[in-house]
Amino acid sequence: MVKGQIYKIHSDFYYIVSGAEFFECKAREILKKQKEKILVGDFVEFGDGYIENIYPRKNFIARPSVANIDQIIIVSALKEPDLNLLQLNRYIALAKYYQIPTLLCFNKEDLQHEKNLEKDIVKIYKNLGFKIVFTSAKEKIGIEKFRELLEDKISVLCGNSGVGKSSLINAVNPDVNLRTKEVSEKLQRGTHTTRHCEIINLNETSRIVDTPGFSNVKFDFIMPQDVALLFEEMLPYQGQCKYGDCLHINEDGCAVLENFEKIDDTRYESYLAFVEEAKEYKKRITYEGKKKETTKKVVHNKFVAKISERKRQVARNNLKRLAYKELDGEKD
Repeated sequence: MVKGQIYKIHSDFYYIVSGAEFFECKAREILKKQKEKILVGDFVEFGDGYIENIYPRKNFIARPSVANIDQIIIVSALKEPDLNLLQLNRYIALAKYYQIPTLLCFNKEDLQHEKNLEKDIVKIYKNLGFKIVFTSAKEKIGIEKFRELLEDKISVLCGNSGVGKSSLINAVNPDVNLRTKEVSEKLQRGTHTTRHCEIINLNETSRIVDTPGFSNVKFDFIMPQDVALLFEEMLPYQGQCKYGDCLHINEDGCAVLENFEKIDDTRYESYLAFVEEAKEYKKRITYEGKKKETTKKVVHNKFVAKISERKRQVARNNLKRLAYKELDGEKD
């Protein structure tokens, strides 16, 4: 067996790099029965044209589906389209949820924008511990610093369509030659030019994951009281509120509200929006009460099929019937 990493998936074919060699494989039926989805970035064991095993991931993102990445670089435009802080905070919170190191890149610095916009950005996000780079892919501003942030890493670039992700990659290495499109003047947004996830070599040490975008990101998969864990500025006050299920909105004895002046207004507005989305999740699981049973487990660093509770019960019943049958035979 050979170990390699998935760098592209197309239809039922998985493209793997191992050392300096490239392979095209399919997945064994046992992996399909385990309902284990193979992701771009997964490290796998393969041989004879088939993937036999998926190694445990150090991290992953669900949408777009990517595994084993070193950092997320959130790309926003200062202009065309206008900077959307709600969307920026959404990406930041998502990266926090997946516990992946995050950098912020603000592109199109060459375009005329609000006078104090860059100062406001630094004031809000540098205080939260983020590395920030201002760039212009068109005028090659900040590209060298951006290139340094990519060194020795597998990076995922995320951000709205039209902010210049592909243009930035092309500015770092023109040989990559990713497709780009202009922002619509009417809609003030771009159109996605990437159709699938793929790990691309920028140079000998840096790789990026070209993705079709982080569409429809909503926090309708966590409980409302957990949203605050995704906001760095609220973490110092965790466990200090009067009520354990405090949502930091209008409750008495709320440590966050008592320190409200330390939290930026736009960040708090984003927090409130995400809490409302999380309330929908709470409502859904309260009424549905559904718990999905896993179909796999890890044994000796490998995923193996896990027998469901229903199948285990059927097996027990069959064993009991055989035992009673043998006892009846002895009595006769």
